[in-house]
Amino acid sequence: MHFSKLLAATATFFSMAAAIETIEMKNRHFYGSESGEPFFLRGVDYQPGGAAKFKKGSDPLSDVNKCARDIYLFQQLGINTIRVYSVDPDLNHDECMTLMAQAGIYLVLDVNSPLEGQHLNNQEPWTTYTPDYLEHILKVVDQFSGYANTLAFLAGNEVIFEKVSAKTSPNYVKAVVRDMKAYITNHVGRIIPVGYSNADDLDYRTSLAHYLECGPEGYIDFFGVNSYQWCGDNSFEGSGYDKLVADYSNYSLPVFFTEFGCNESPPRKWQEVGALYSDKMTGVFSGGLVYEYTQESNNYGIVDVESDGSVKTRGDYKTLQAAYKKVEAKPKLPSGATAPTRPAKCPSESDPIFSHITANMTLPFTLNADAIKNGVKVTRGKFTDKVSTRSSKYTIKVGDKTISDKAVESKYASDNVLASGGHGKNTGGGNGQGAPQSGGQASNSSSDKSDSGAAALSVRGVMYASSLVTVALGFGLFL
Repeated sequence: MHFSKLLAATATFFSMAAAIETIEMKNRHFYGSESGEPFFLRGVDYQPGGAAKFKKGSDPLSDVNKCARDIYLFQQLGINTIRVYSVDPDLNHDECMTLMAQAGIYLVLDVNSPLEGQHLNNQEPWTTYTPDYLEHILKVVDQFSGYANTLAFLAGNEVIFEKVSAKTSPNYVKAVVRDMKAYITNHVGRIIPVGYSNADDLDYRTSLAHYLECGPEGYIDFFGVNSYQWCGDNSFEGSGYDKLVADYSNYSLPVFFTEFGCNESPPRKWQEVGALYSDKMTGVFSGGLVYEYTQESNNYGIVDVESDGSVKTRGDYKTLQAAYKKVEAKPKLPSGATAPTRPAKCPSESDPIFSHITANMTLPFTLNADAIKNGVKVTRGKFTDKVSTRSSKYTIKVGDKTISDKAVESKYASDNVLASGGHGKNTGGGNGQGAPQSGGQASNSSSDKSDSGAAALSVRGVMYASSLVTVALGFGLFL
């Protein structure tokens, strides 16, 4: 095609293509805001270089050449969502988010980072729940609220995973959710879900889920599960997925895998993908995200990224691609699927439903009510019609084949104009100023402190701490 005709055809496409729709919640599932169709997440966790190497001044969504490289492979894989663990809100993300939107890919974004002052110390959370910490997470929320393909925010990842954090941290996680939702109420023109990503430990699988679900303030919109229990050649019952579904069958909120993909018996067969998008699970689970995209030291990657930026798919990529192709592109909800009503009032703190955690219903008073009321200083993201490249400069190899036509395919227009100002609905942020349920600081005190370490934010294989970094080798250690 002549170049001028190609430009004209491209312009016509963008004038005719529907914009990517925002995703909404109804009952305990996600739905397209325009189509009304159920939305099931099928995606990967994406933090090239590993979360431990995150540093200010760069992140996975700030380099359009790297984004174009990986979005091309996302499209070939057949996914619709990625999860990113850490971003720098002082950077510009417009080009990457625009490319993702045009490719039909949504973002689930963690608001914390491993950097000092940007995550909770989960054993002494009162030492890190500060105005500066809230300033950081609210800047992340504000900036990414400008993109229609921002699906959801995660207020924490595996913050509670052993006895000390289960005692000290639950009400601080709930306070962070409250503050984020109050900010969204005041400053974001649509409801963007706020959730939590939980280690799939039997002690906290349901107790924490119920604690974060209930009450008038600080309740989550969805619950994420990091599950690695389907290993090797297995089955729905043999893996324990049947029990996992049963545990959340009466849960009122959407549930999905924020991480999955056991690597205990390589190569991975991805049999769980077939179960996840079948009617055995779709009535309760809304899909999931594979851990993880790039190969790191913990050996979960589906692609290799070389020092020169070139990328090559691994065997697990091809197998996962085949697994996604076998399942329905648009899974259906089982007939008669219903959702329990969210408990607007929590049971007593001593109720057996909260076993293994301290279900403190007194939330700490927010330490940055001014930012929640007046906003933070950050450039809000917006889609751009000036994406500098759609075809990455980096070499892409699928198996042994070098890809020449590696341009990101445009499926949607990215011309959404989102409402300015807050949406004004109280979805768990209290009165919009982060007020506590009762006055004063939460009941944590120096007597609650432990010398067992100061873990803060964790991702598979790495546990961040105020005073130490522990590298967990091998599957089975829930951080």
